[in-house]
Amino acid sequence: MNSEIIDHLFRHHSGKMVSVLTRIFGLKHLDIIEDAVQDTFIKASINWRTRQPENPEAWLNKVAKNRVLDIFRKLKTEQKHLPLINQGTDAIAINELFLDTEIEDAQLRMIFTACHPKLDPRDRIAFALKTVSGFSIKEISSALLTKEDTIKKRLGRARKTIVNADLKFKIPLGKSLPDRLDSVMEVLYLIFNEGFHSNQRTKLVRKELCGEALRLCQMLLKNEHTRTPETYALNALMCFHSARLDTKTNTQNELLDLKNQDRSSWYFPLIKLGHNMMTKAVITKQEFSCYHYEAAIAAEHLRAPIFEDTNWDKIHYWYQCLNNLQPMPIYVLTMAVVCIQNKNFKTAKAYLNDINASDFEQRAYLFYGAKADYYIGTNQIKKAIEYLDSALEIVNNRLELAYLEKKRAKLLN
Repeated sequence: MNSEIIDHLFRHHSGKMVSVLTRIFGLKHLDIIEDAVQDTFIKASINWRTRQPENPEAWLNKVAKNRVLDIFRKLKTEQKHLPLINQGTDAIAINELFLDTEIEDAQLRMIFTACHPKLDPRDRIAFALKTVSGFSIKEISSALLTKEDTIKKRLGRARKTIVNADLKFKIPLGKSLPDRLDSVMEVLYLIFNEGFHSNQRTKLVRKELCGEALRLCQMLLKNEHTRTPETYALNALMCFHSARLDTKTNTQNELLDLKNQDRSSWYFPLIKLGHNMMTKAVITKQEFSCYHYEAAIAAEHLRAPIFEDTNWDKIHYWYQCLNNLQPMPIYVLTMAVVCIQNKNFKTAKAYLNDINASDFEQRAYLFYGAKADYYIGTNQIKKAIEYLDSALEIVNNRLELAYLEKKRAKLLN
């Protein structure tokens, strides 16, 4: 039980601690701060064997703060960097930074730091998951399908950039905010997407990534400067997708497509919250973002009481809007899939002819799967099997592999 409590606190509290301590001690001491937080949890695992403190979070905050001070003393830099930090009004001010509202402010500052445009785009997600969300290097490596050494290099490169560029630990305001906020939302979207459709071999869904992206997005909505129609739309999109996470697989851990999901098991409070978020996203907005369109598409799927009632024409229209706003091969592929569902095979073929498997890199199996569906729909079974074979050769996730194998077996019967 003791280790479970500490693991839970580390995941949900270490990011808060790192953010607050960074606000106190500065970004250039991030390595020291992260080590201090790590040491604090090690100390907790030893000290709590006999008795757990009444307020574990307050204990962790105090010990981590003192641990950083100890390190500064040993480095003989305390007086230079932190004059009289334990005395008088300075001590009061420091303690106030551990209030809930100030913790959220510090975390928001850390999110903007992690997603700063001066950081390499590949480094931003790893750095955000580490510093804001408390993910270990092993967990980040697993989530991003990247070697642990590569993740270590990315984190090191991000820290080096922060110091060399002298980045400020603050929420940008004025003209610089929209672009910076776009970068933050893109990182949160990618974190959520990896959770919703994981690249892992044995898991299709990573709920912890979806939950963390939702939490961070909701944090944006609590701040008046980052509460925008786009952040409402992104939150709506996450709510809509999260509502059906539990129905993406069955009790045998088999993948279920939208047609075969138990719609009565969708989590309707999240759907309701998503609609509330969407109302706020459109009420003052004349031009819509990609998050608005994606949320509208997700809502349309949720609106249909059964799969056969899906309004494919409306979904196709929203995808056209999305692709006009931000042209991407994945949108063209999805429009082809939508047309196949609508039995508009001529348009579907035109879409498929506009894209290639190479457009989708490690997810090229999705392209081959769509081609197979096209040939199934046009009763060209031999061709469909050929494309399913191509998909089976490269698909990484075992659940998707089993799903495609099942589809292939049905065509042979």
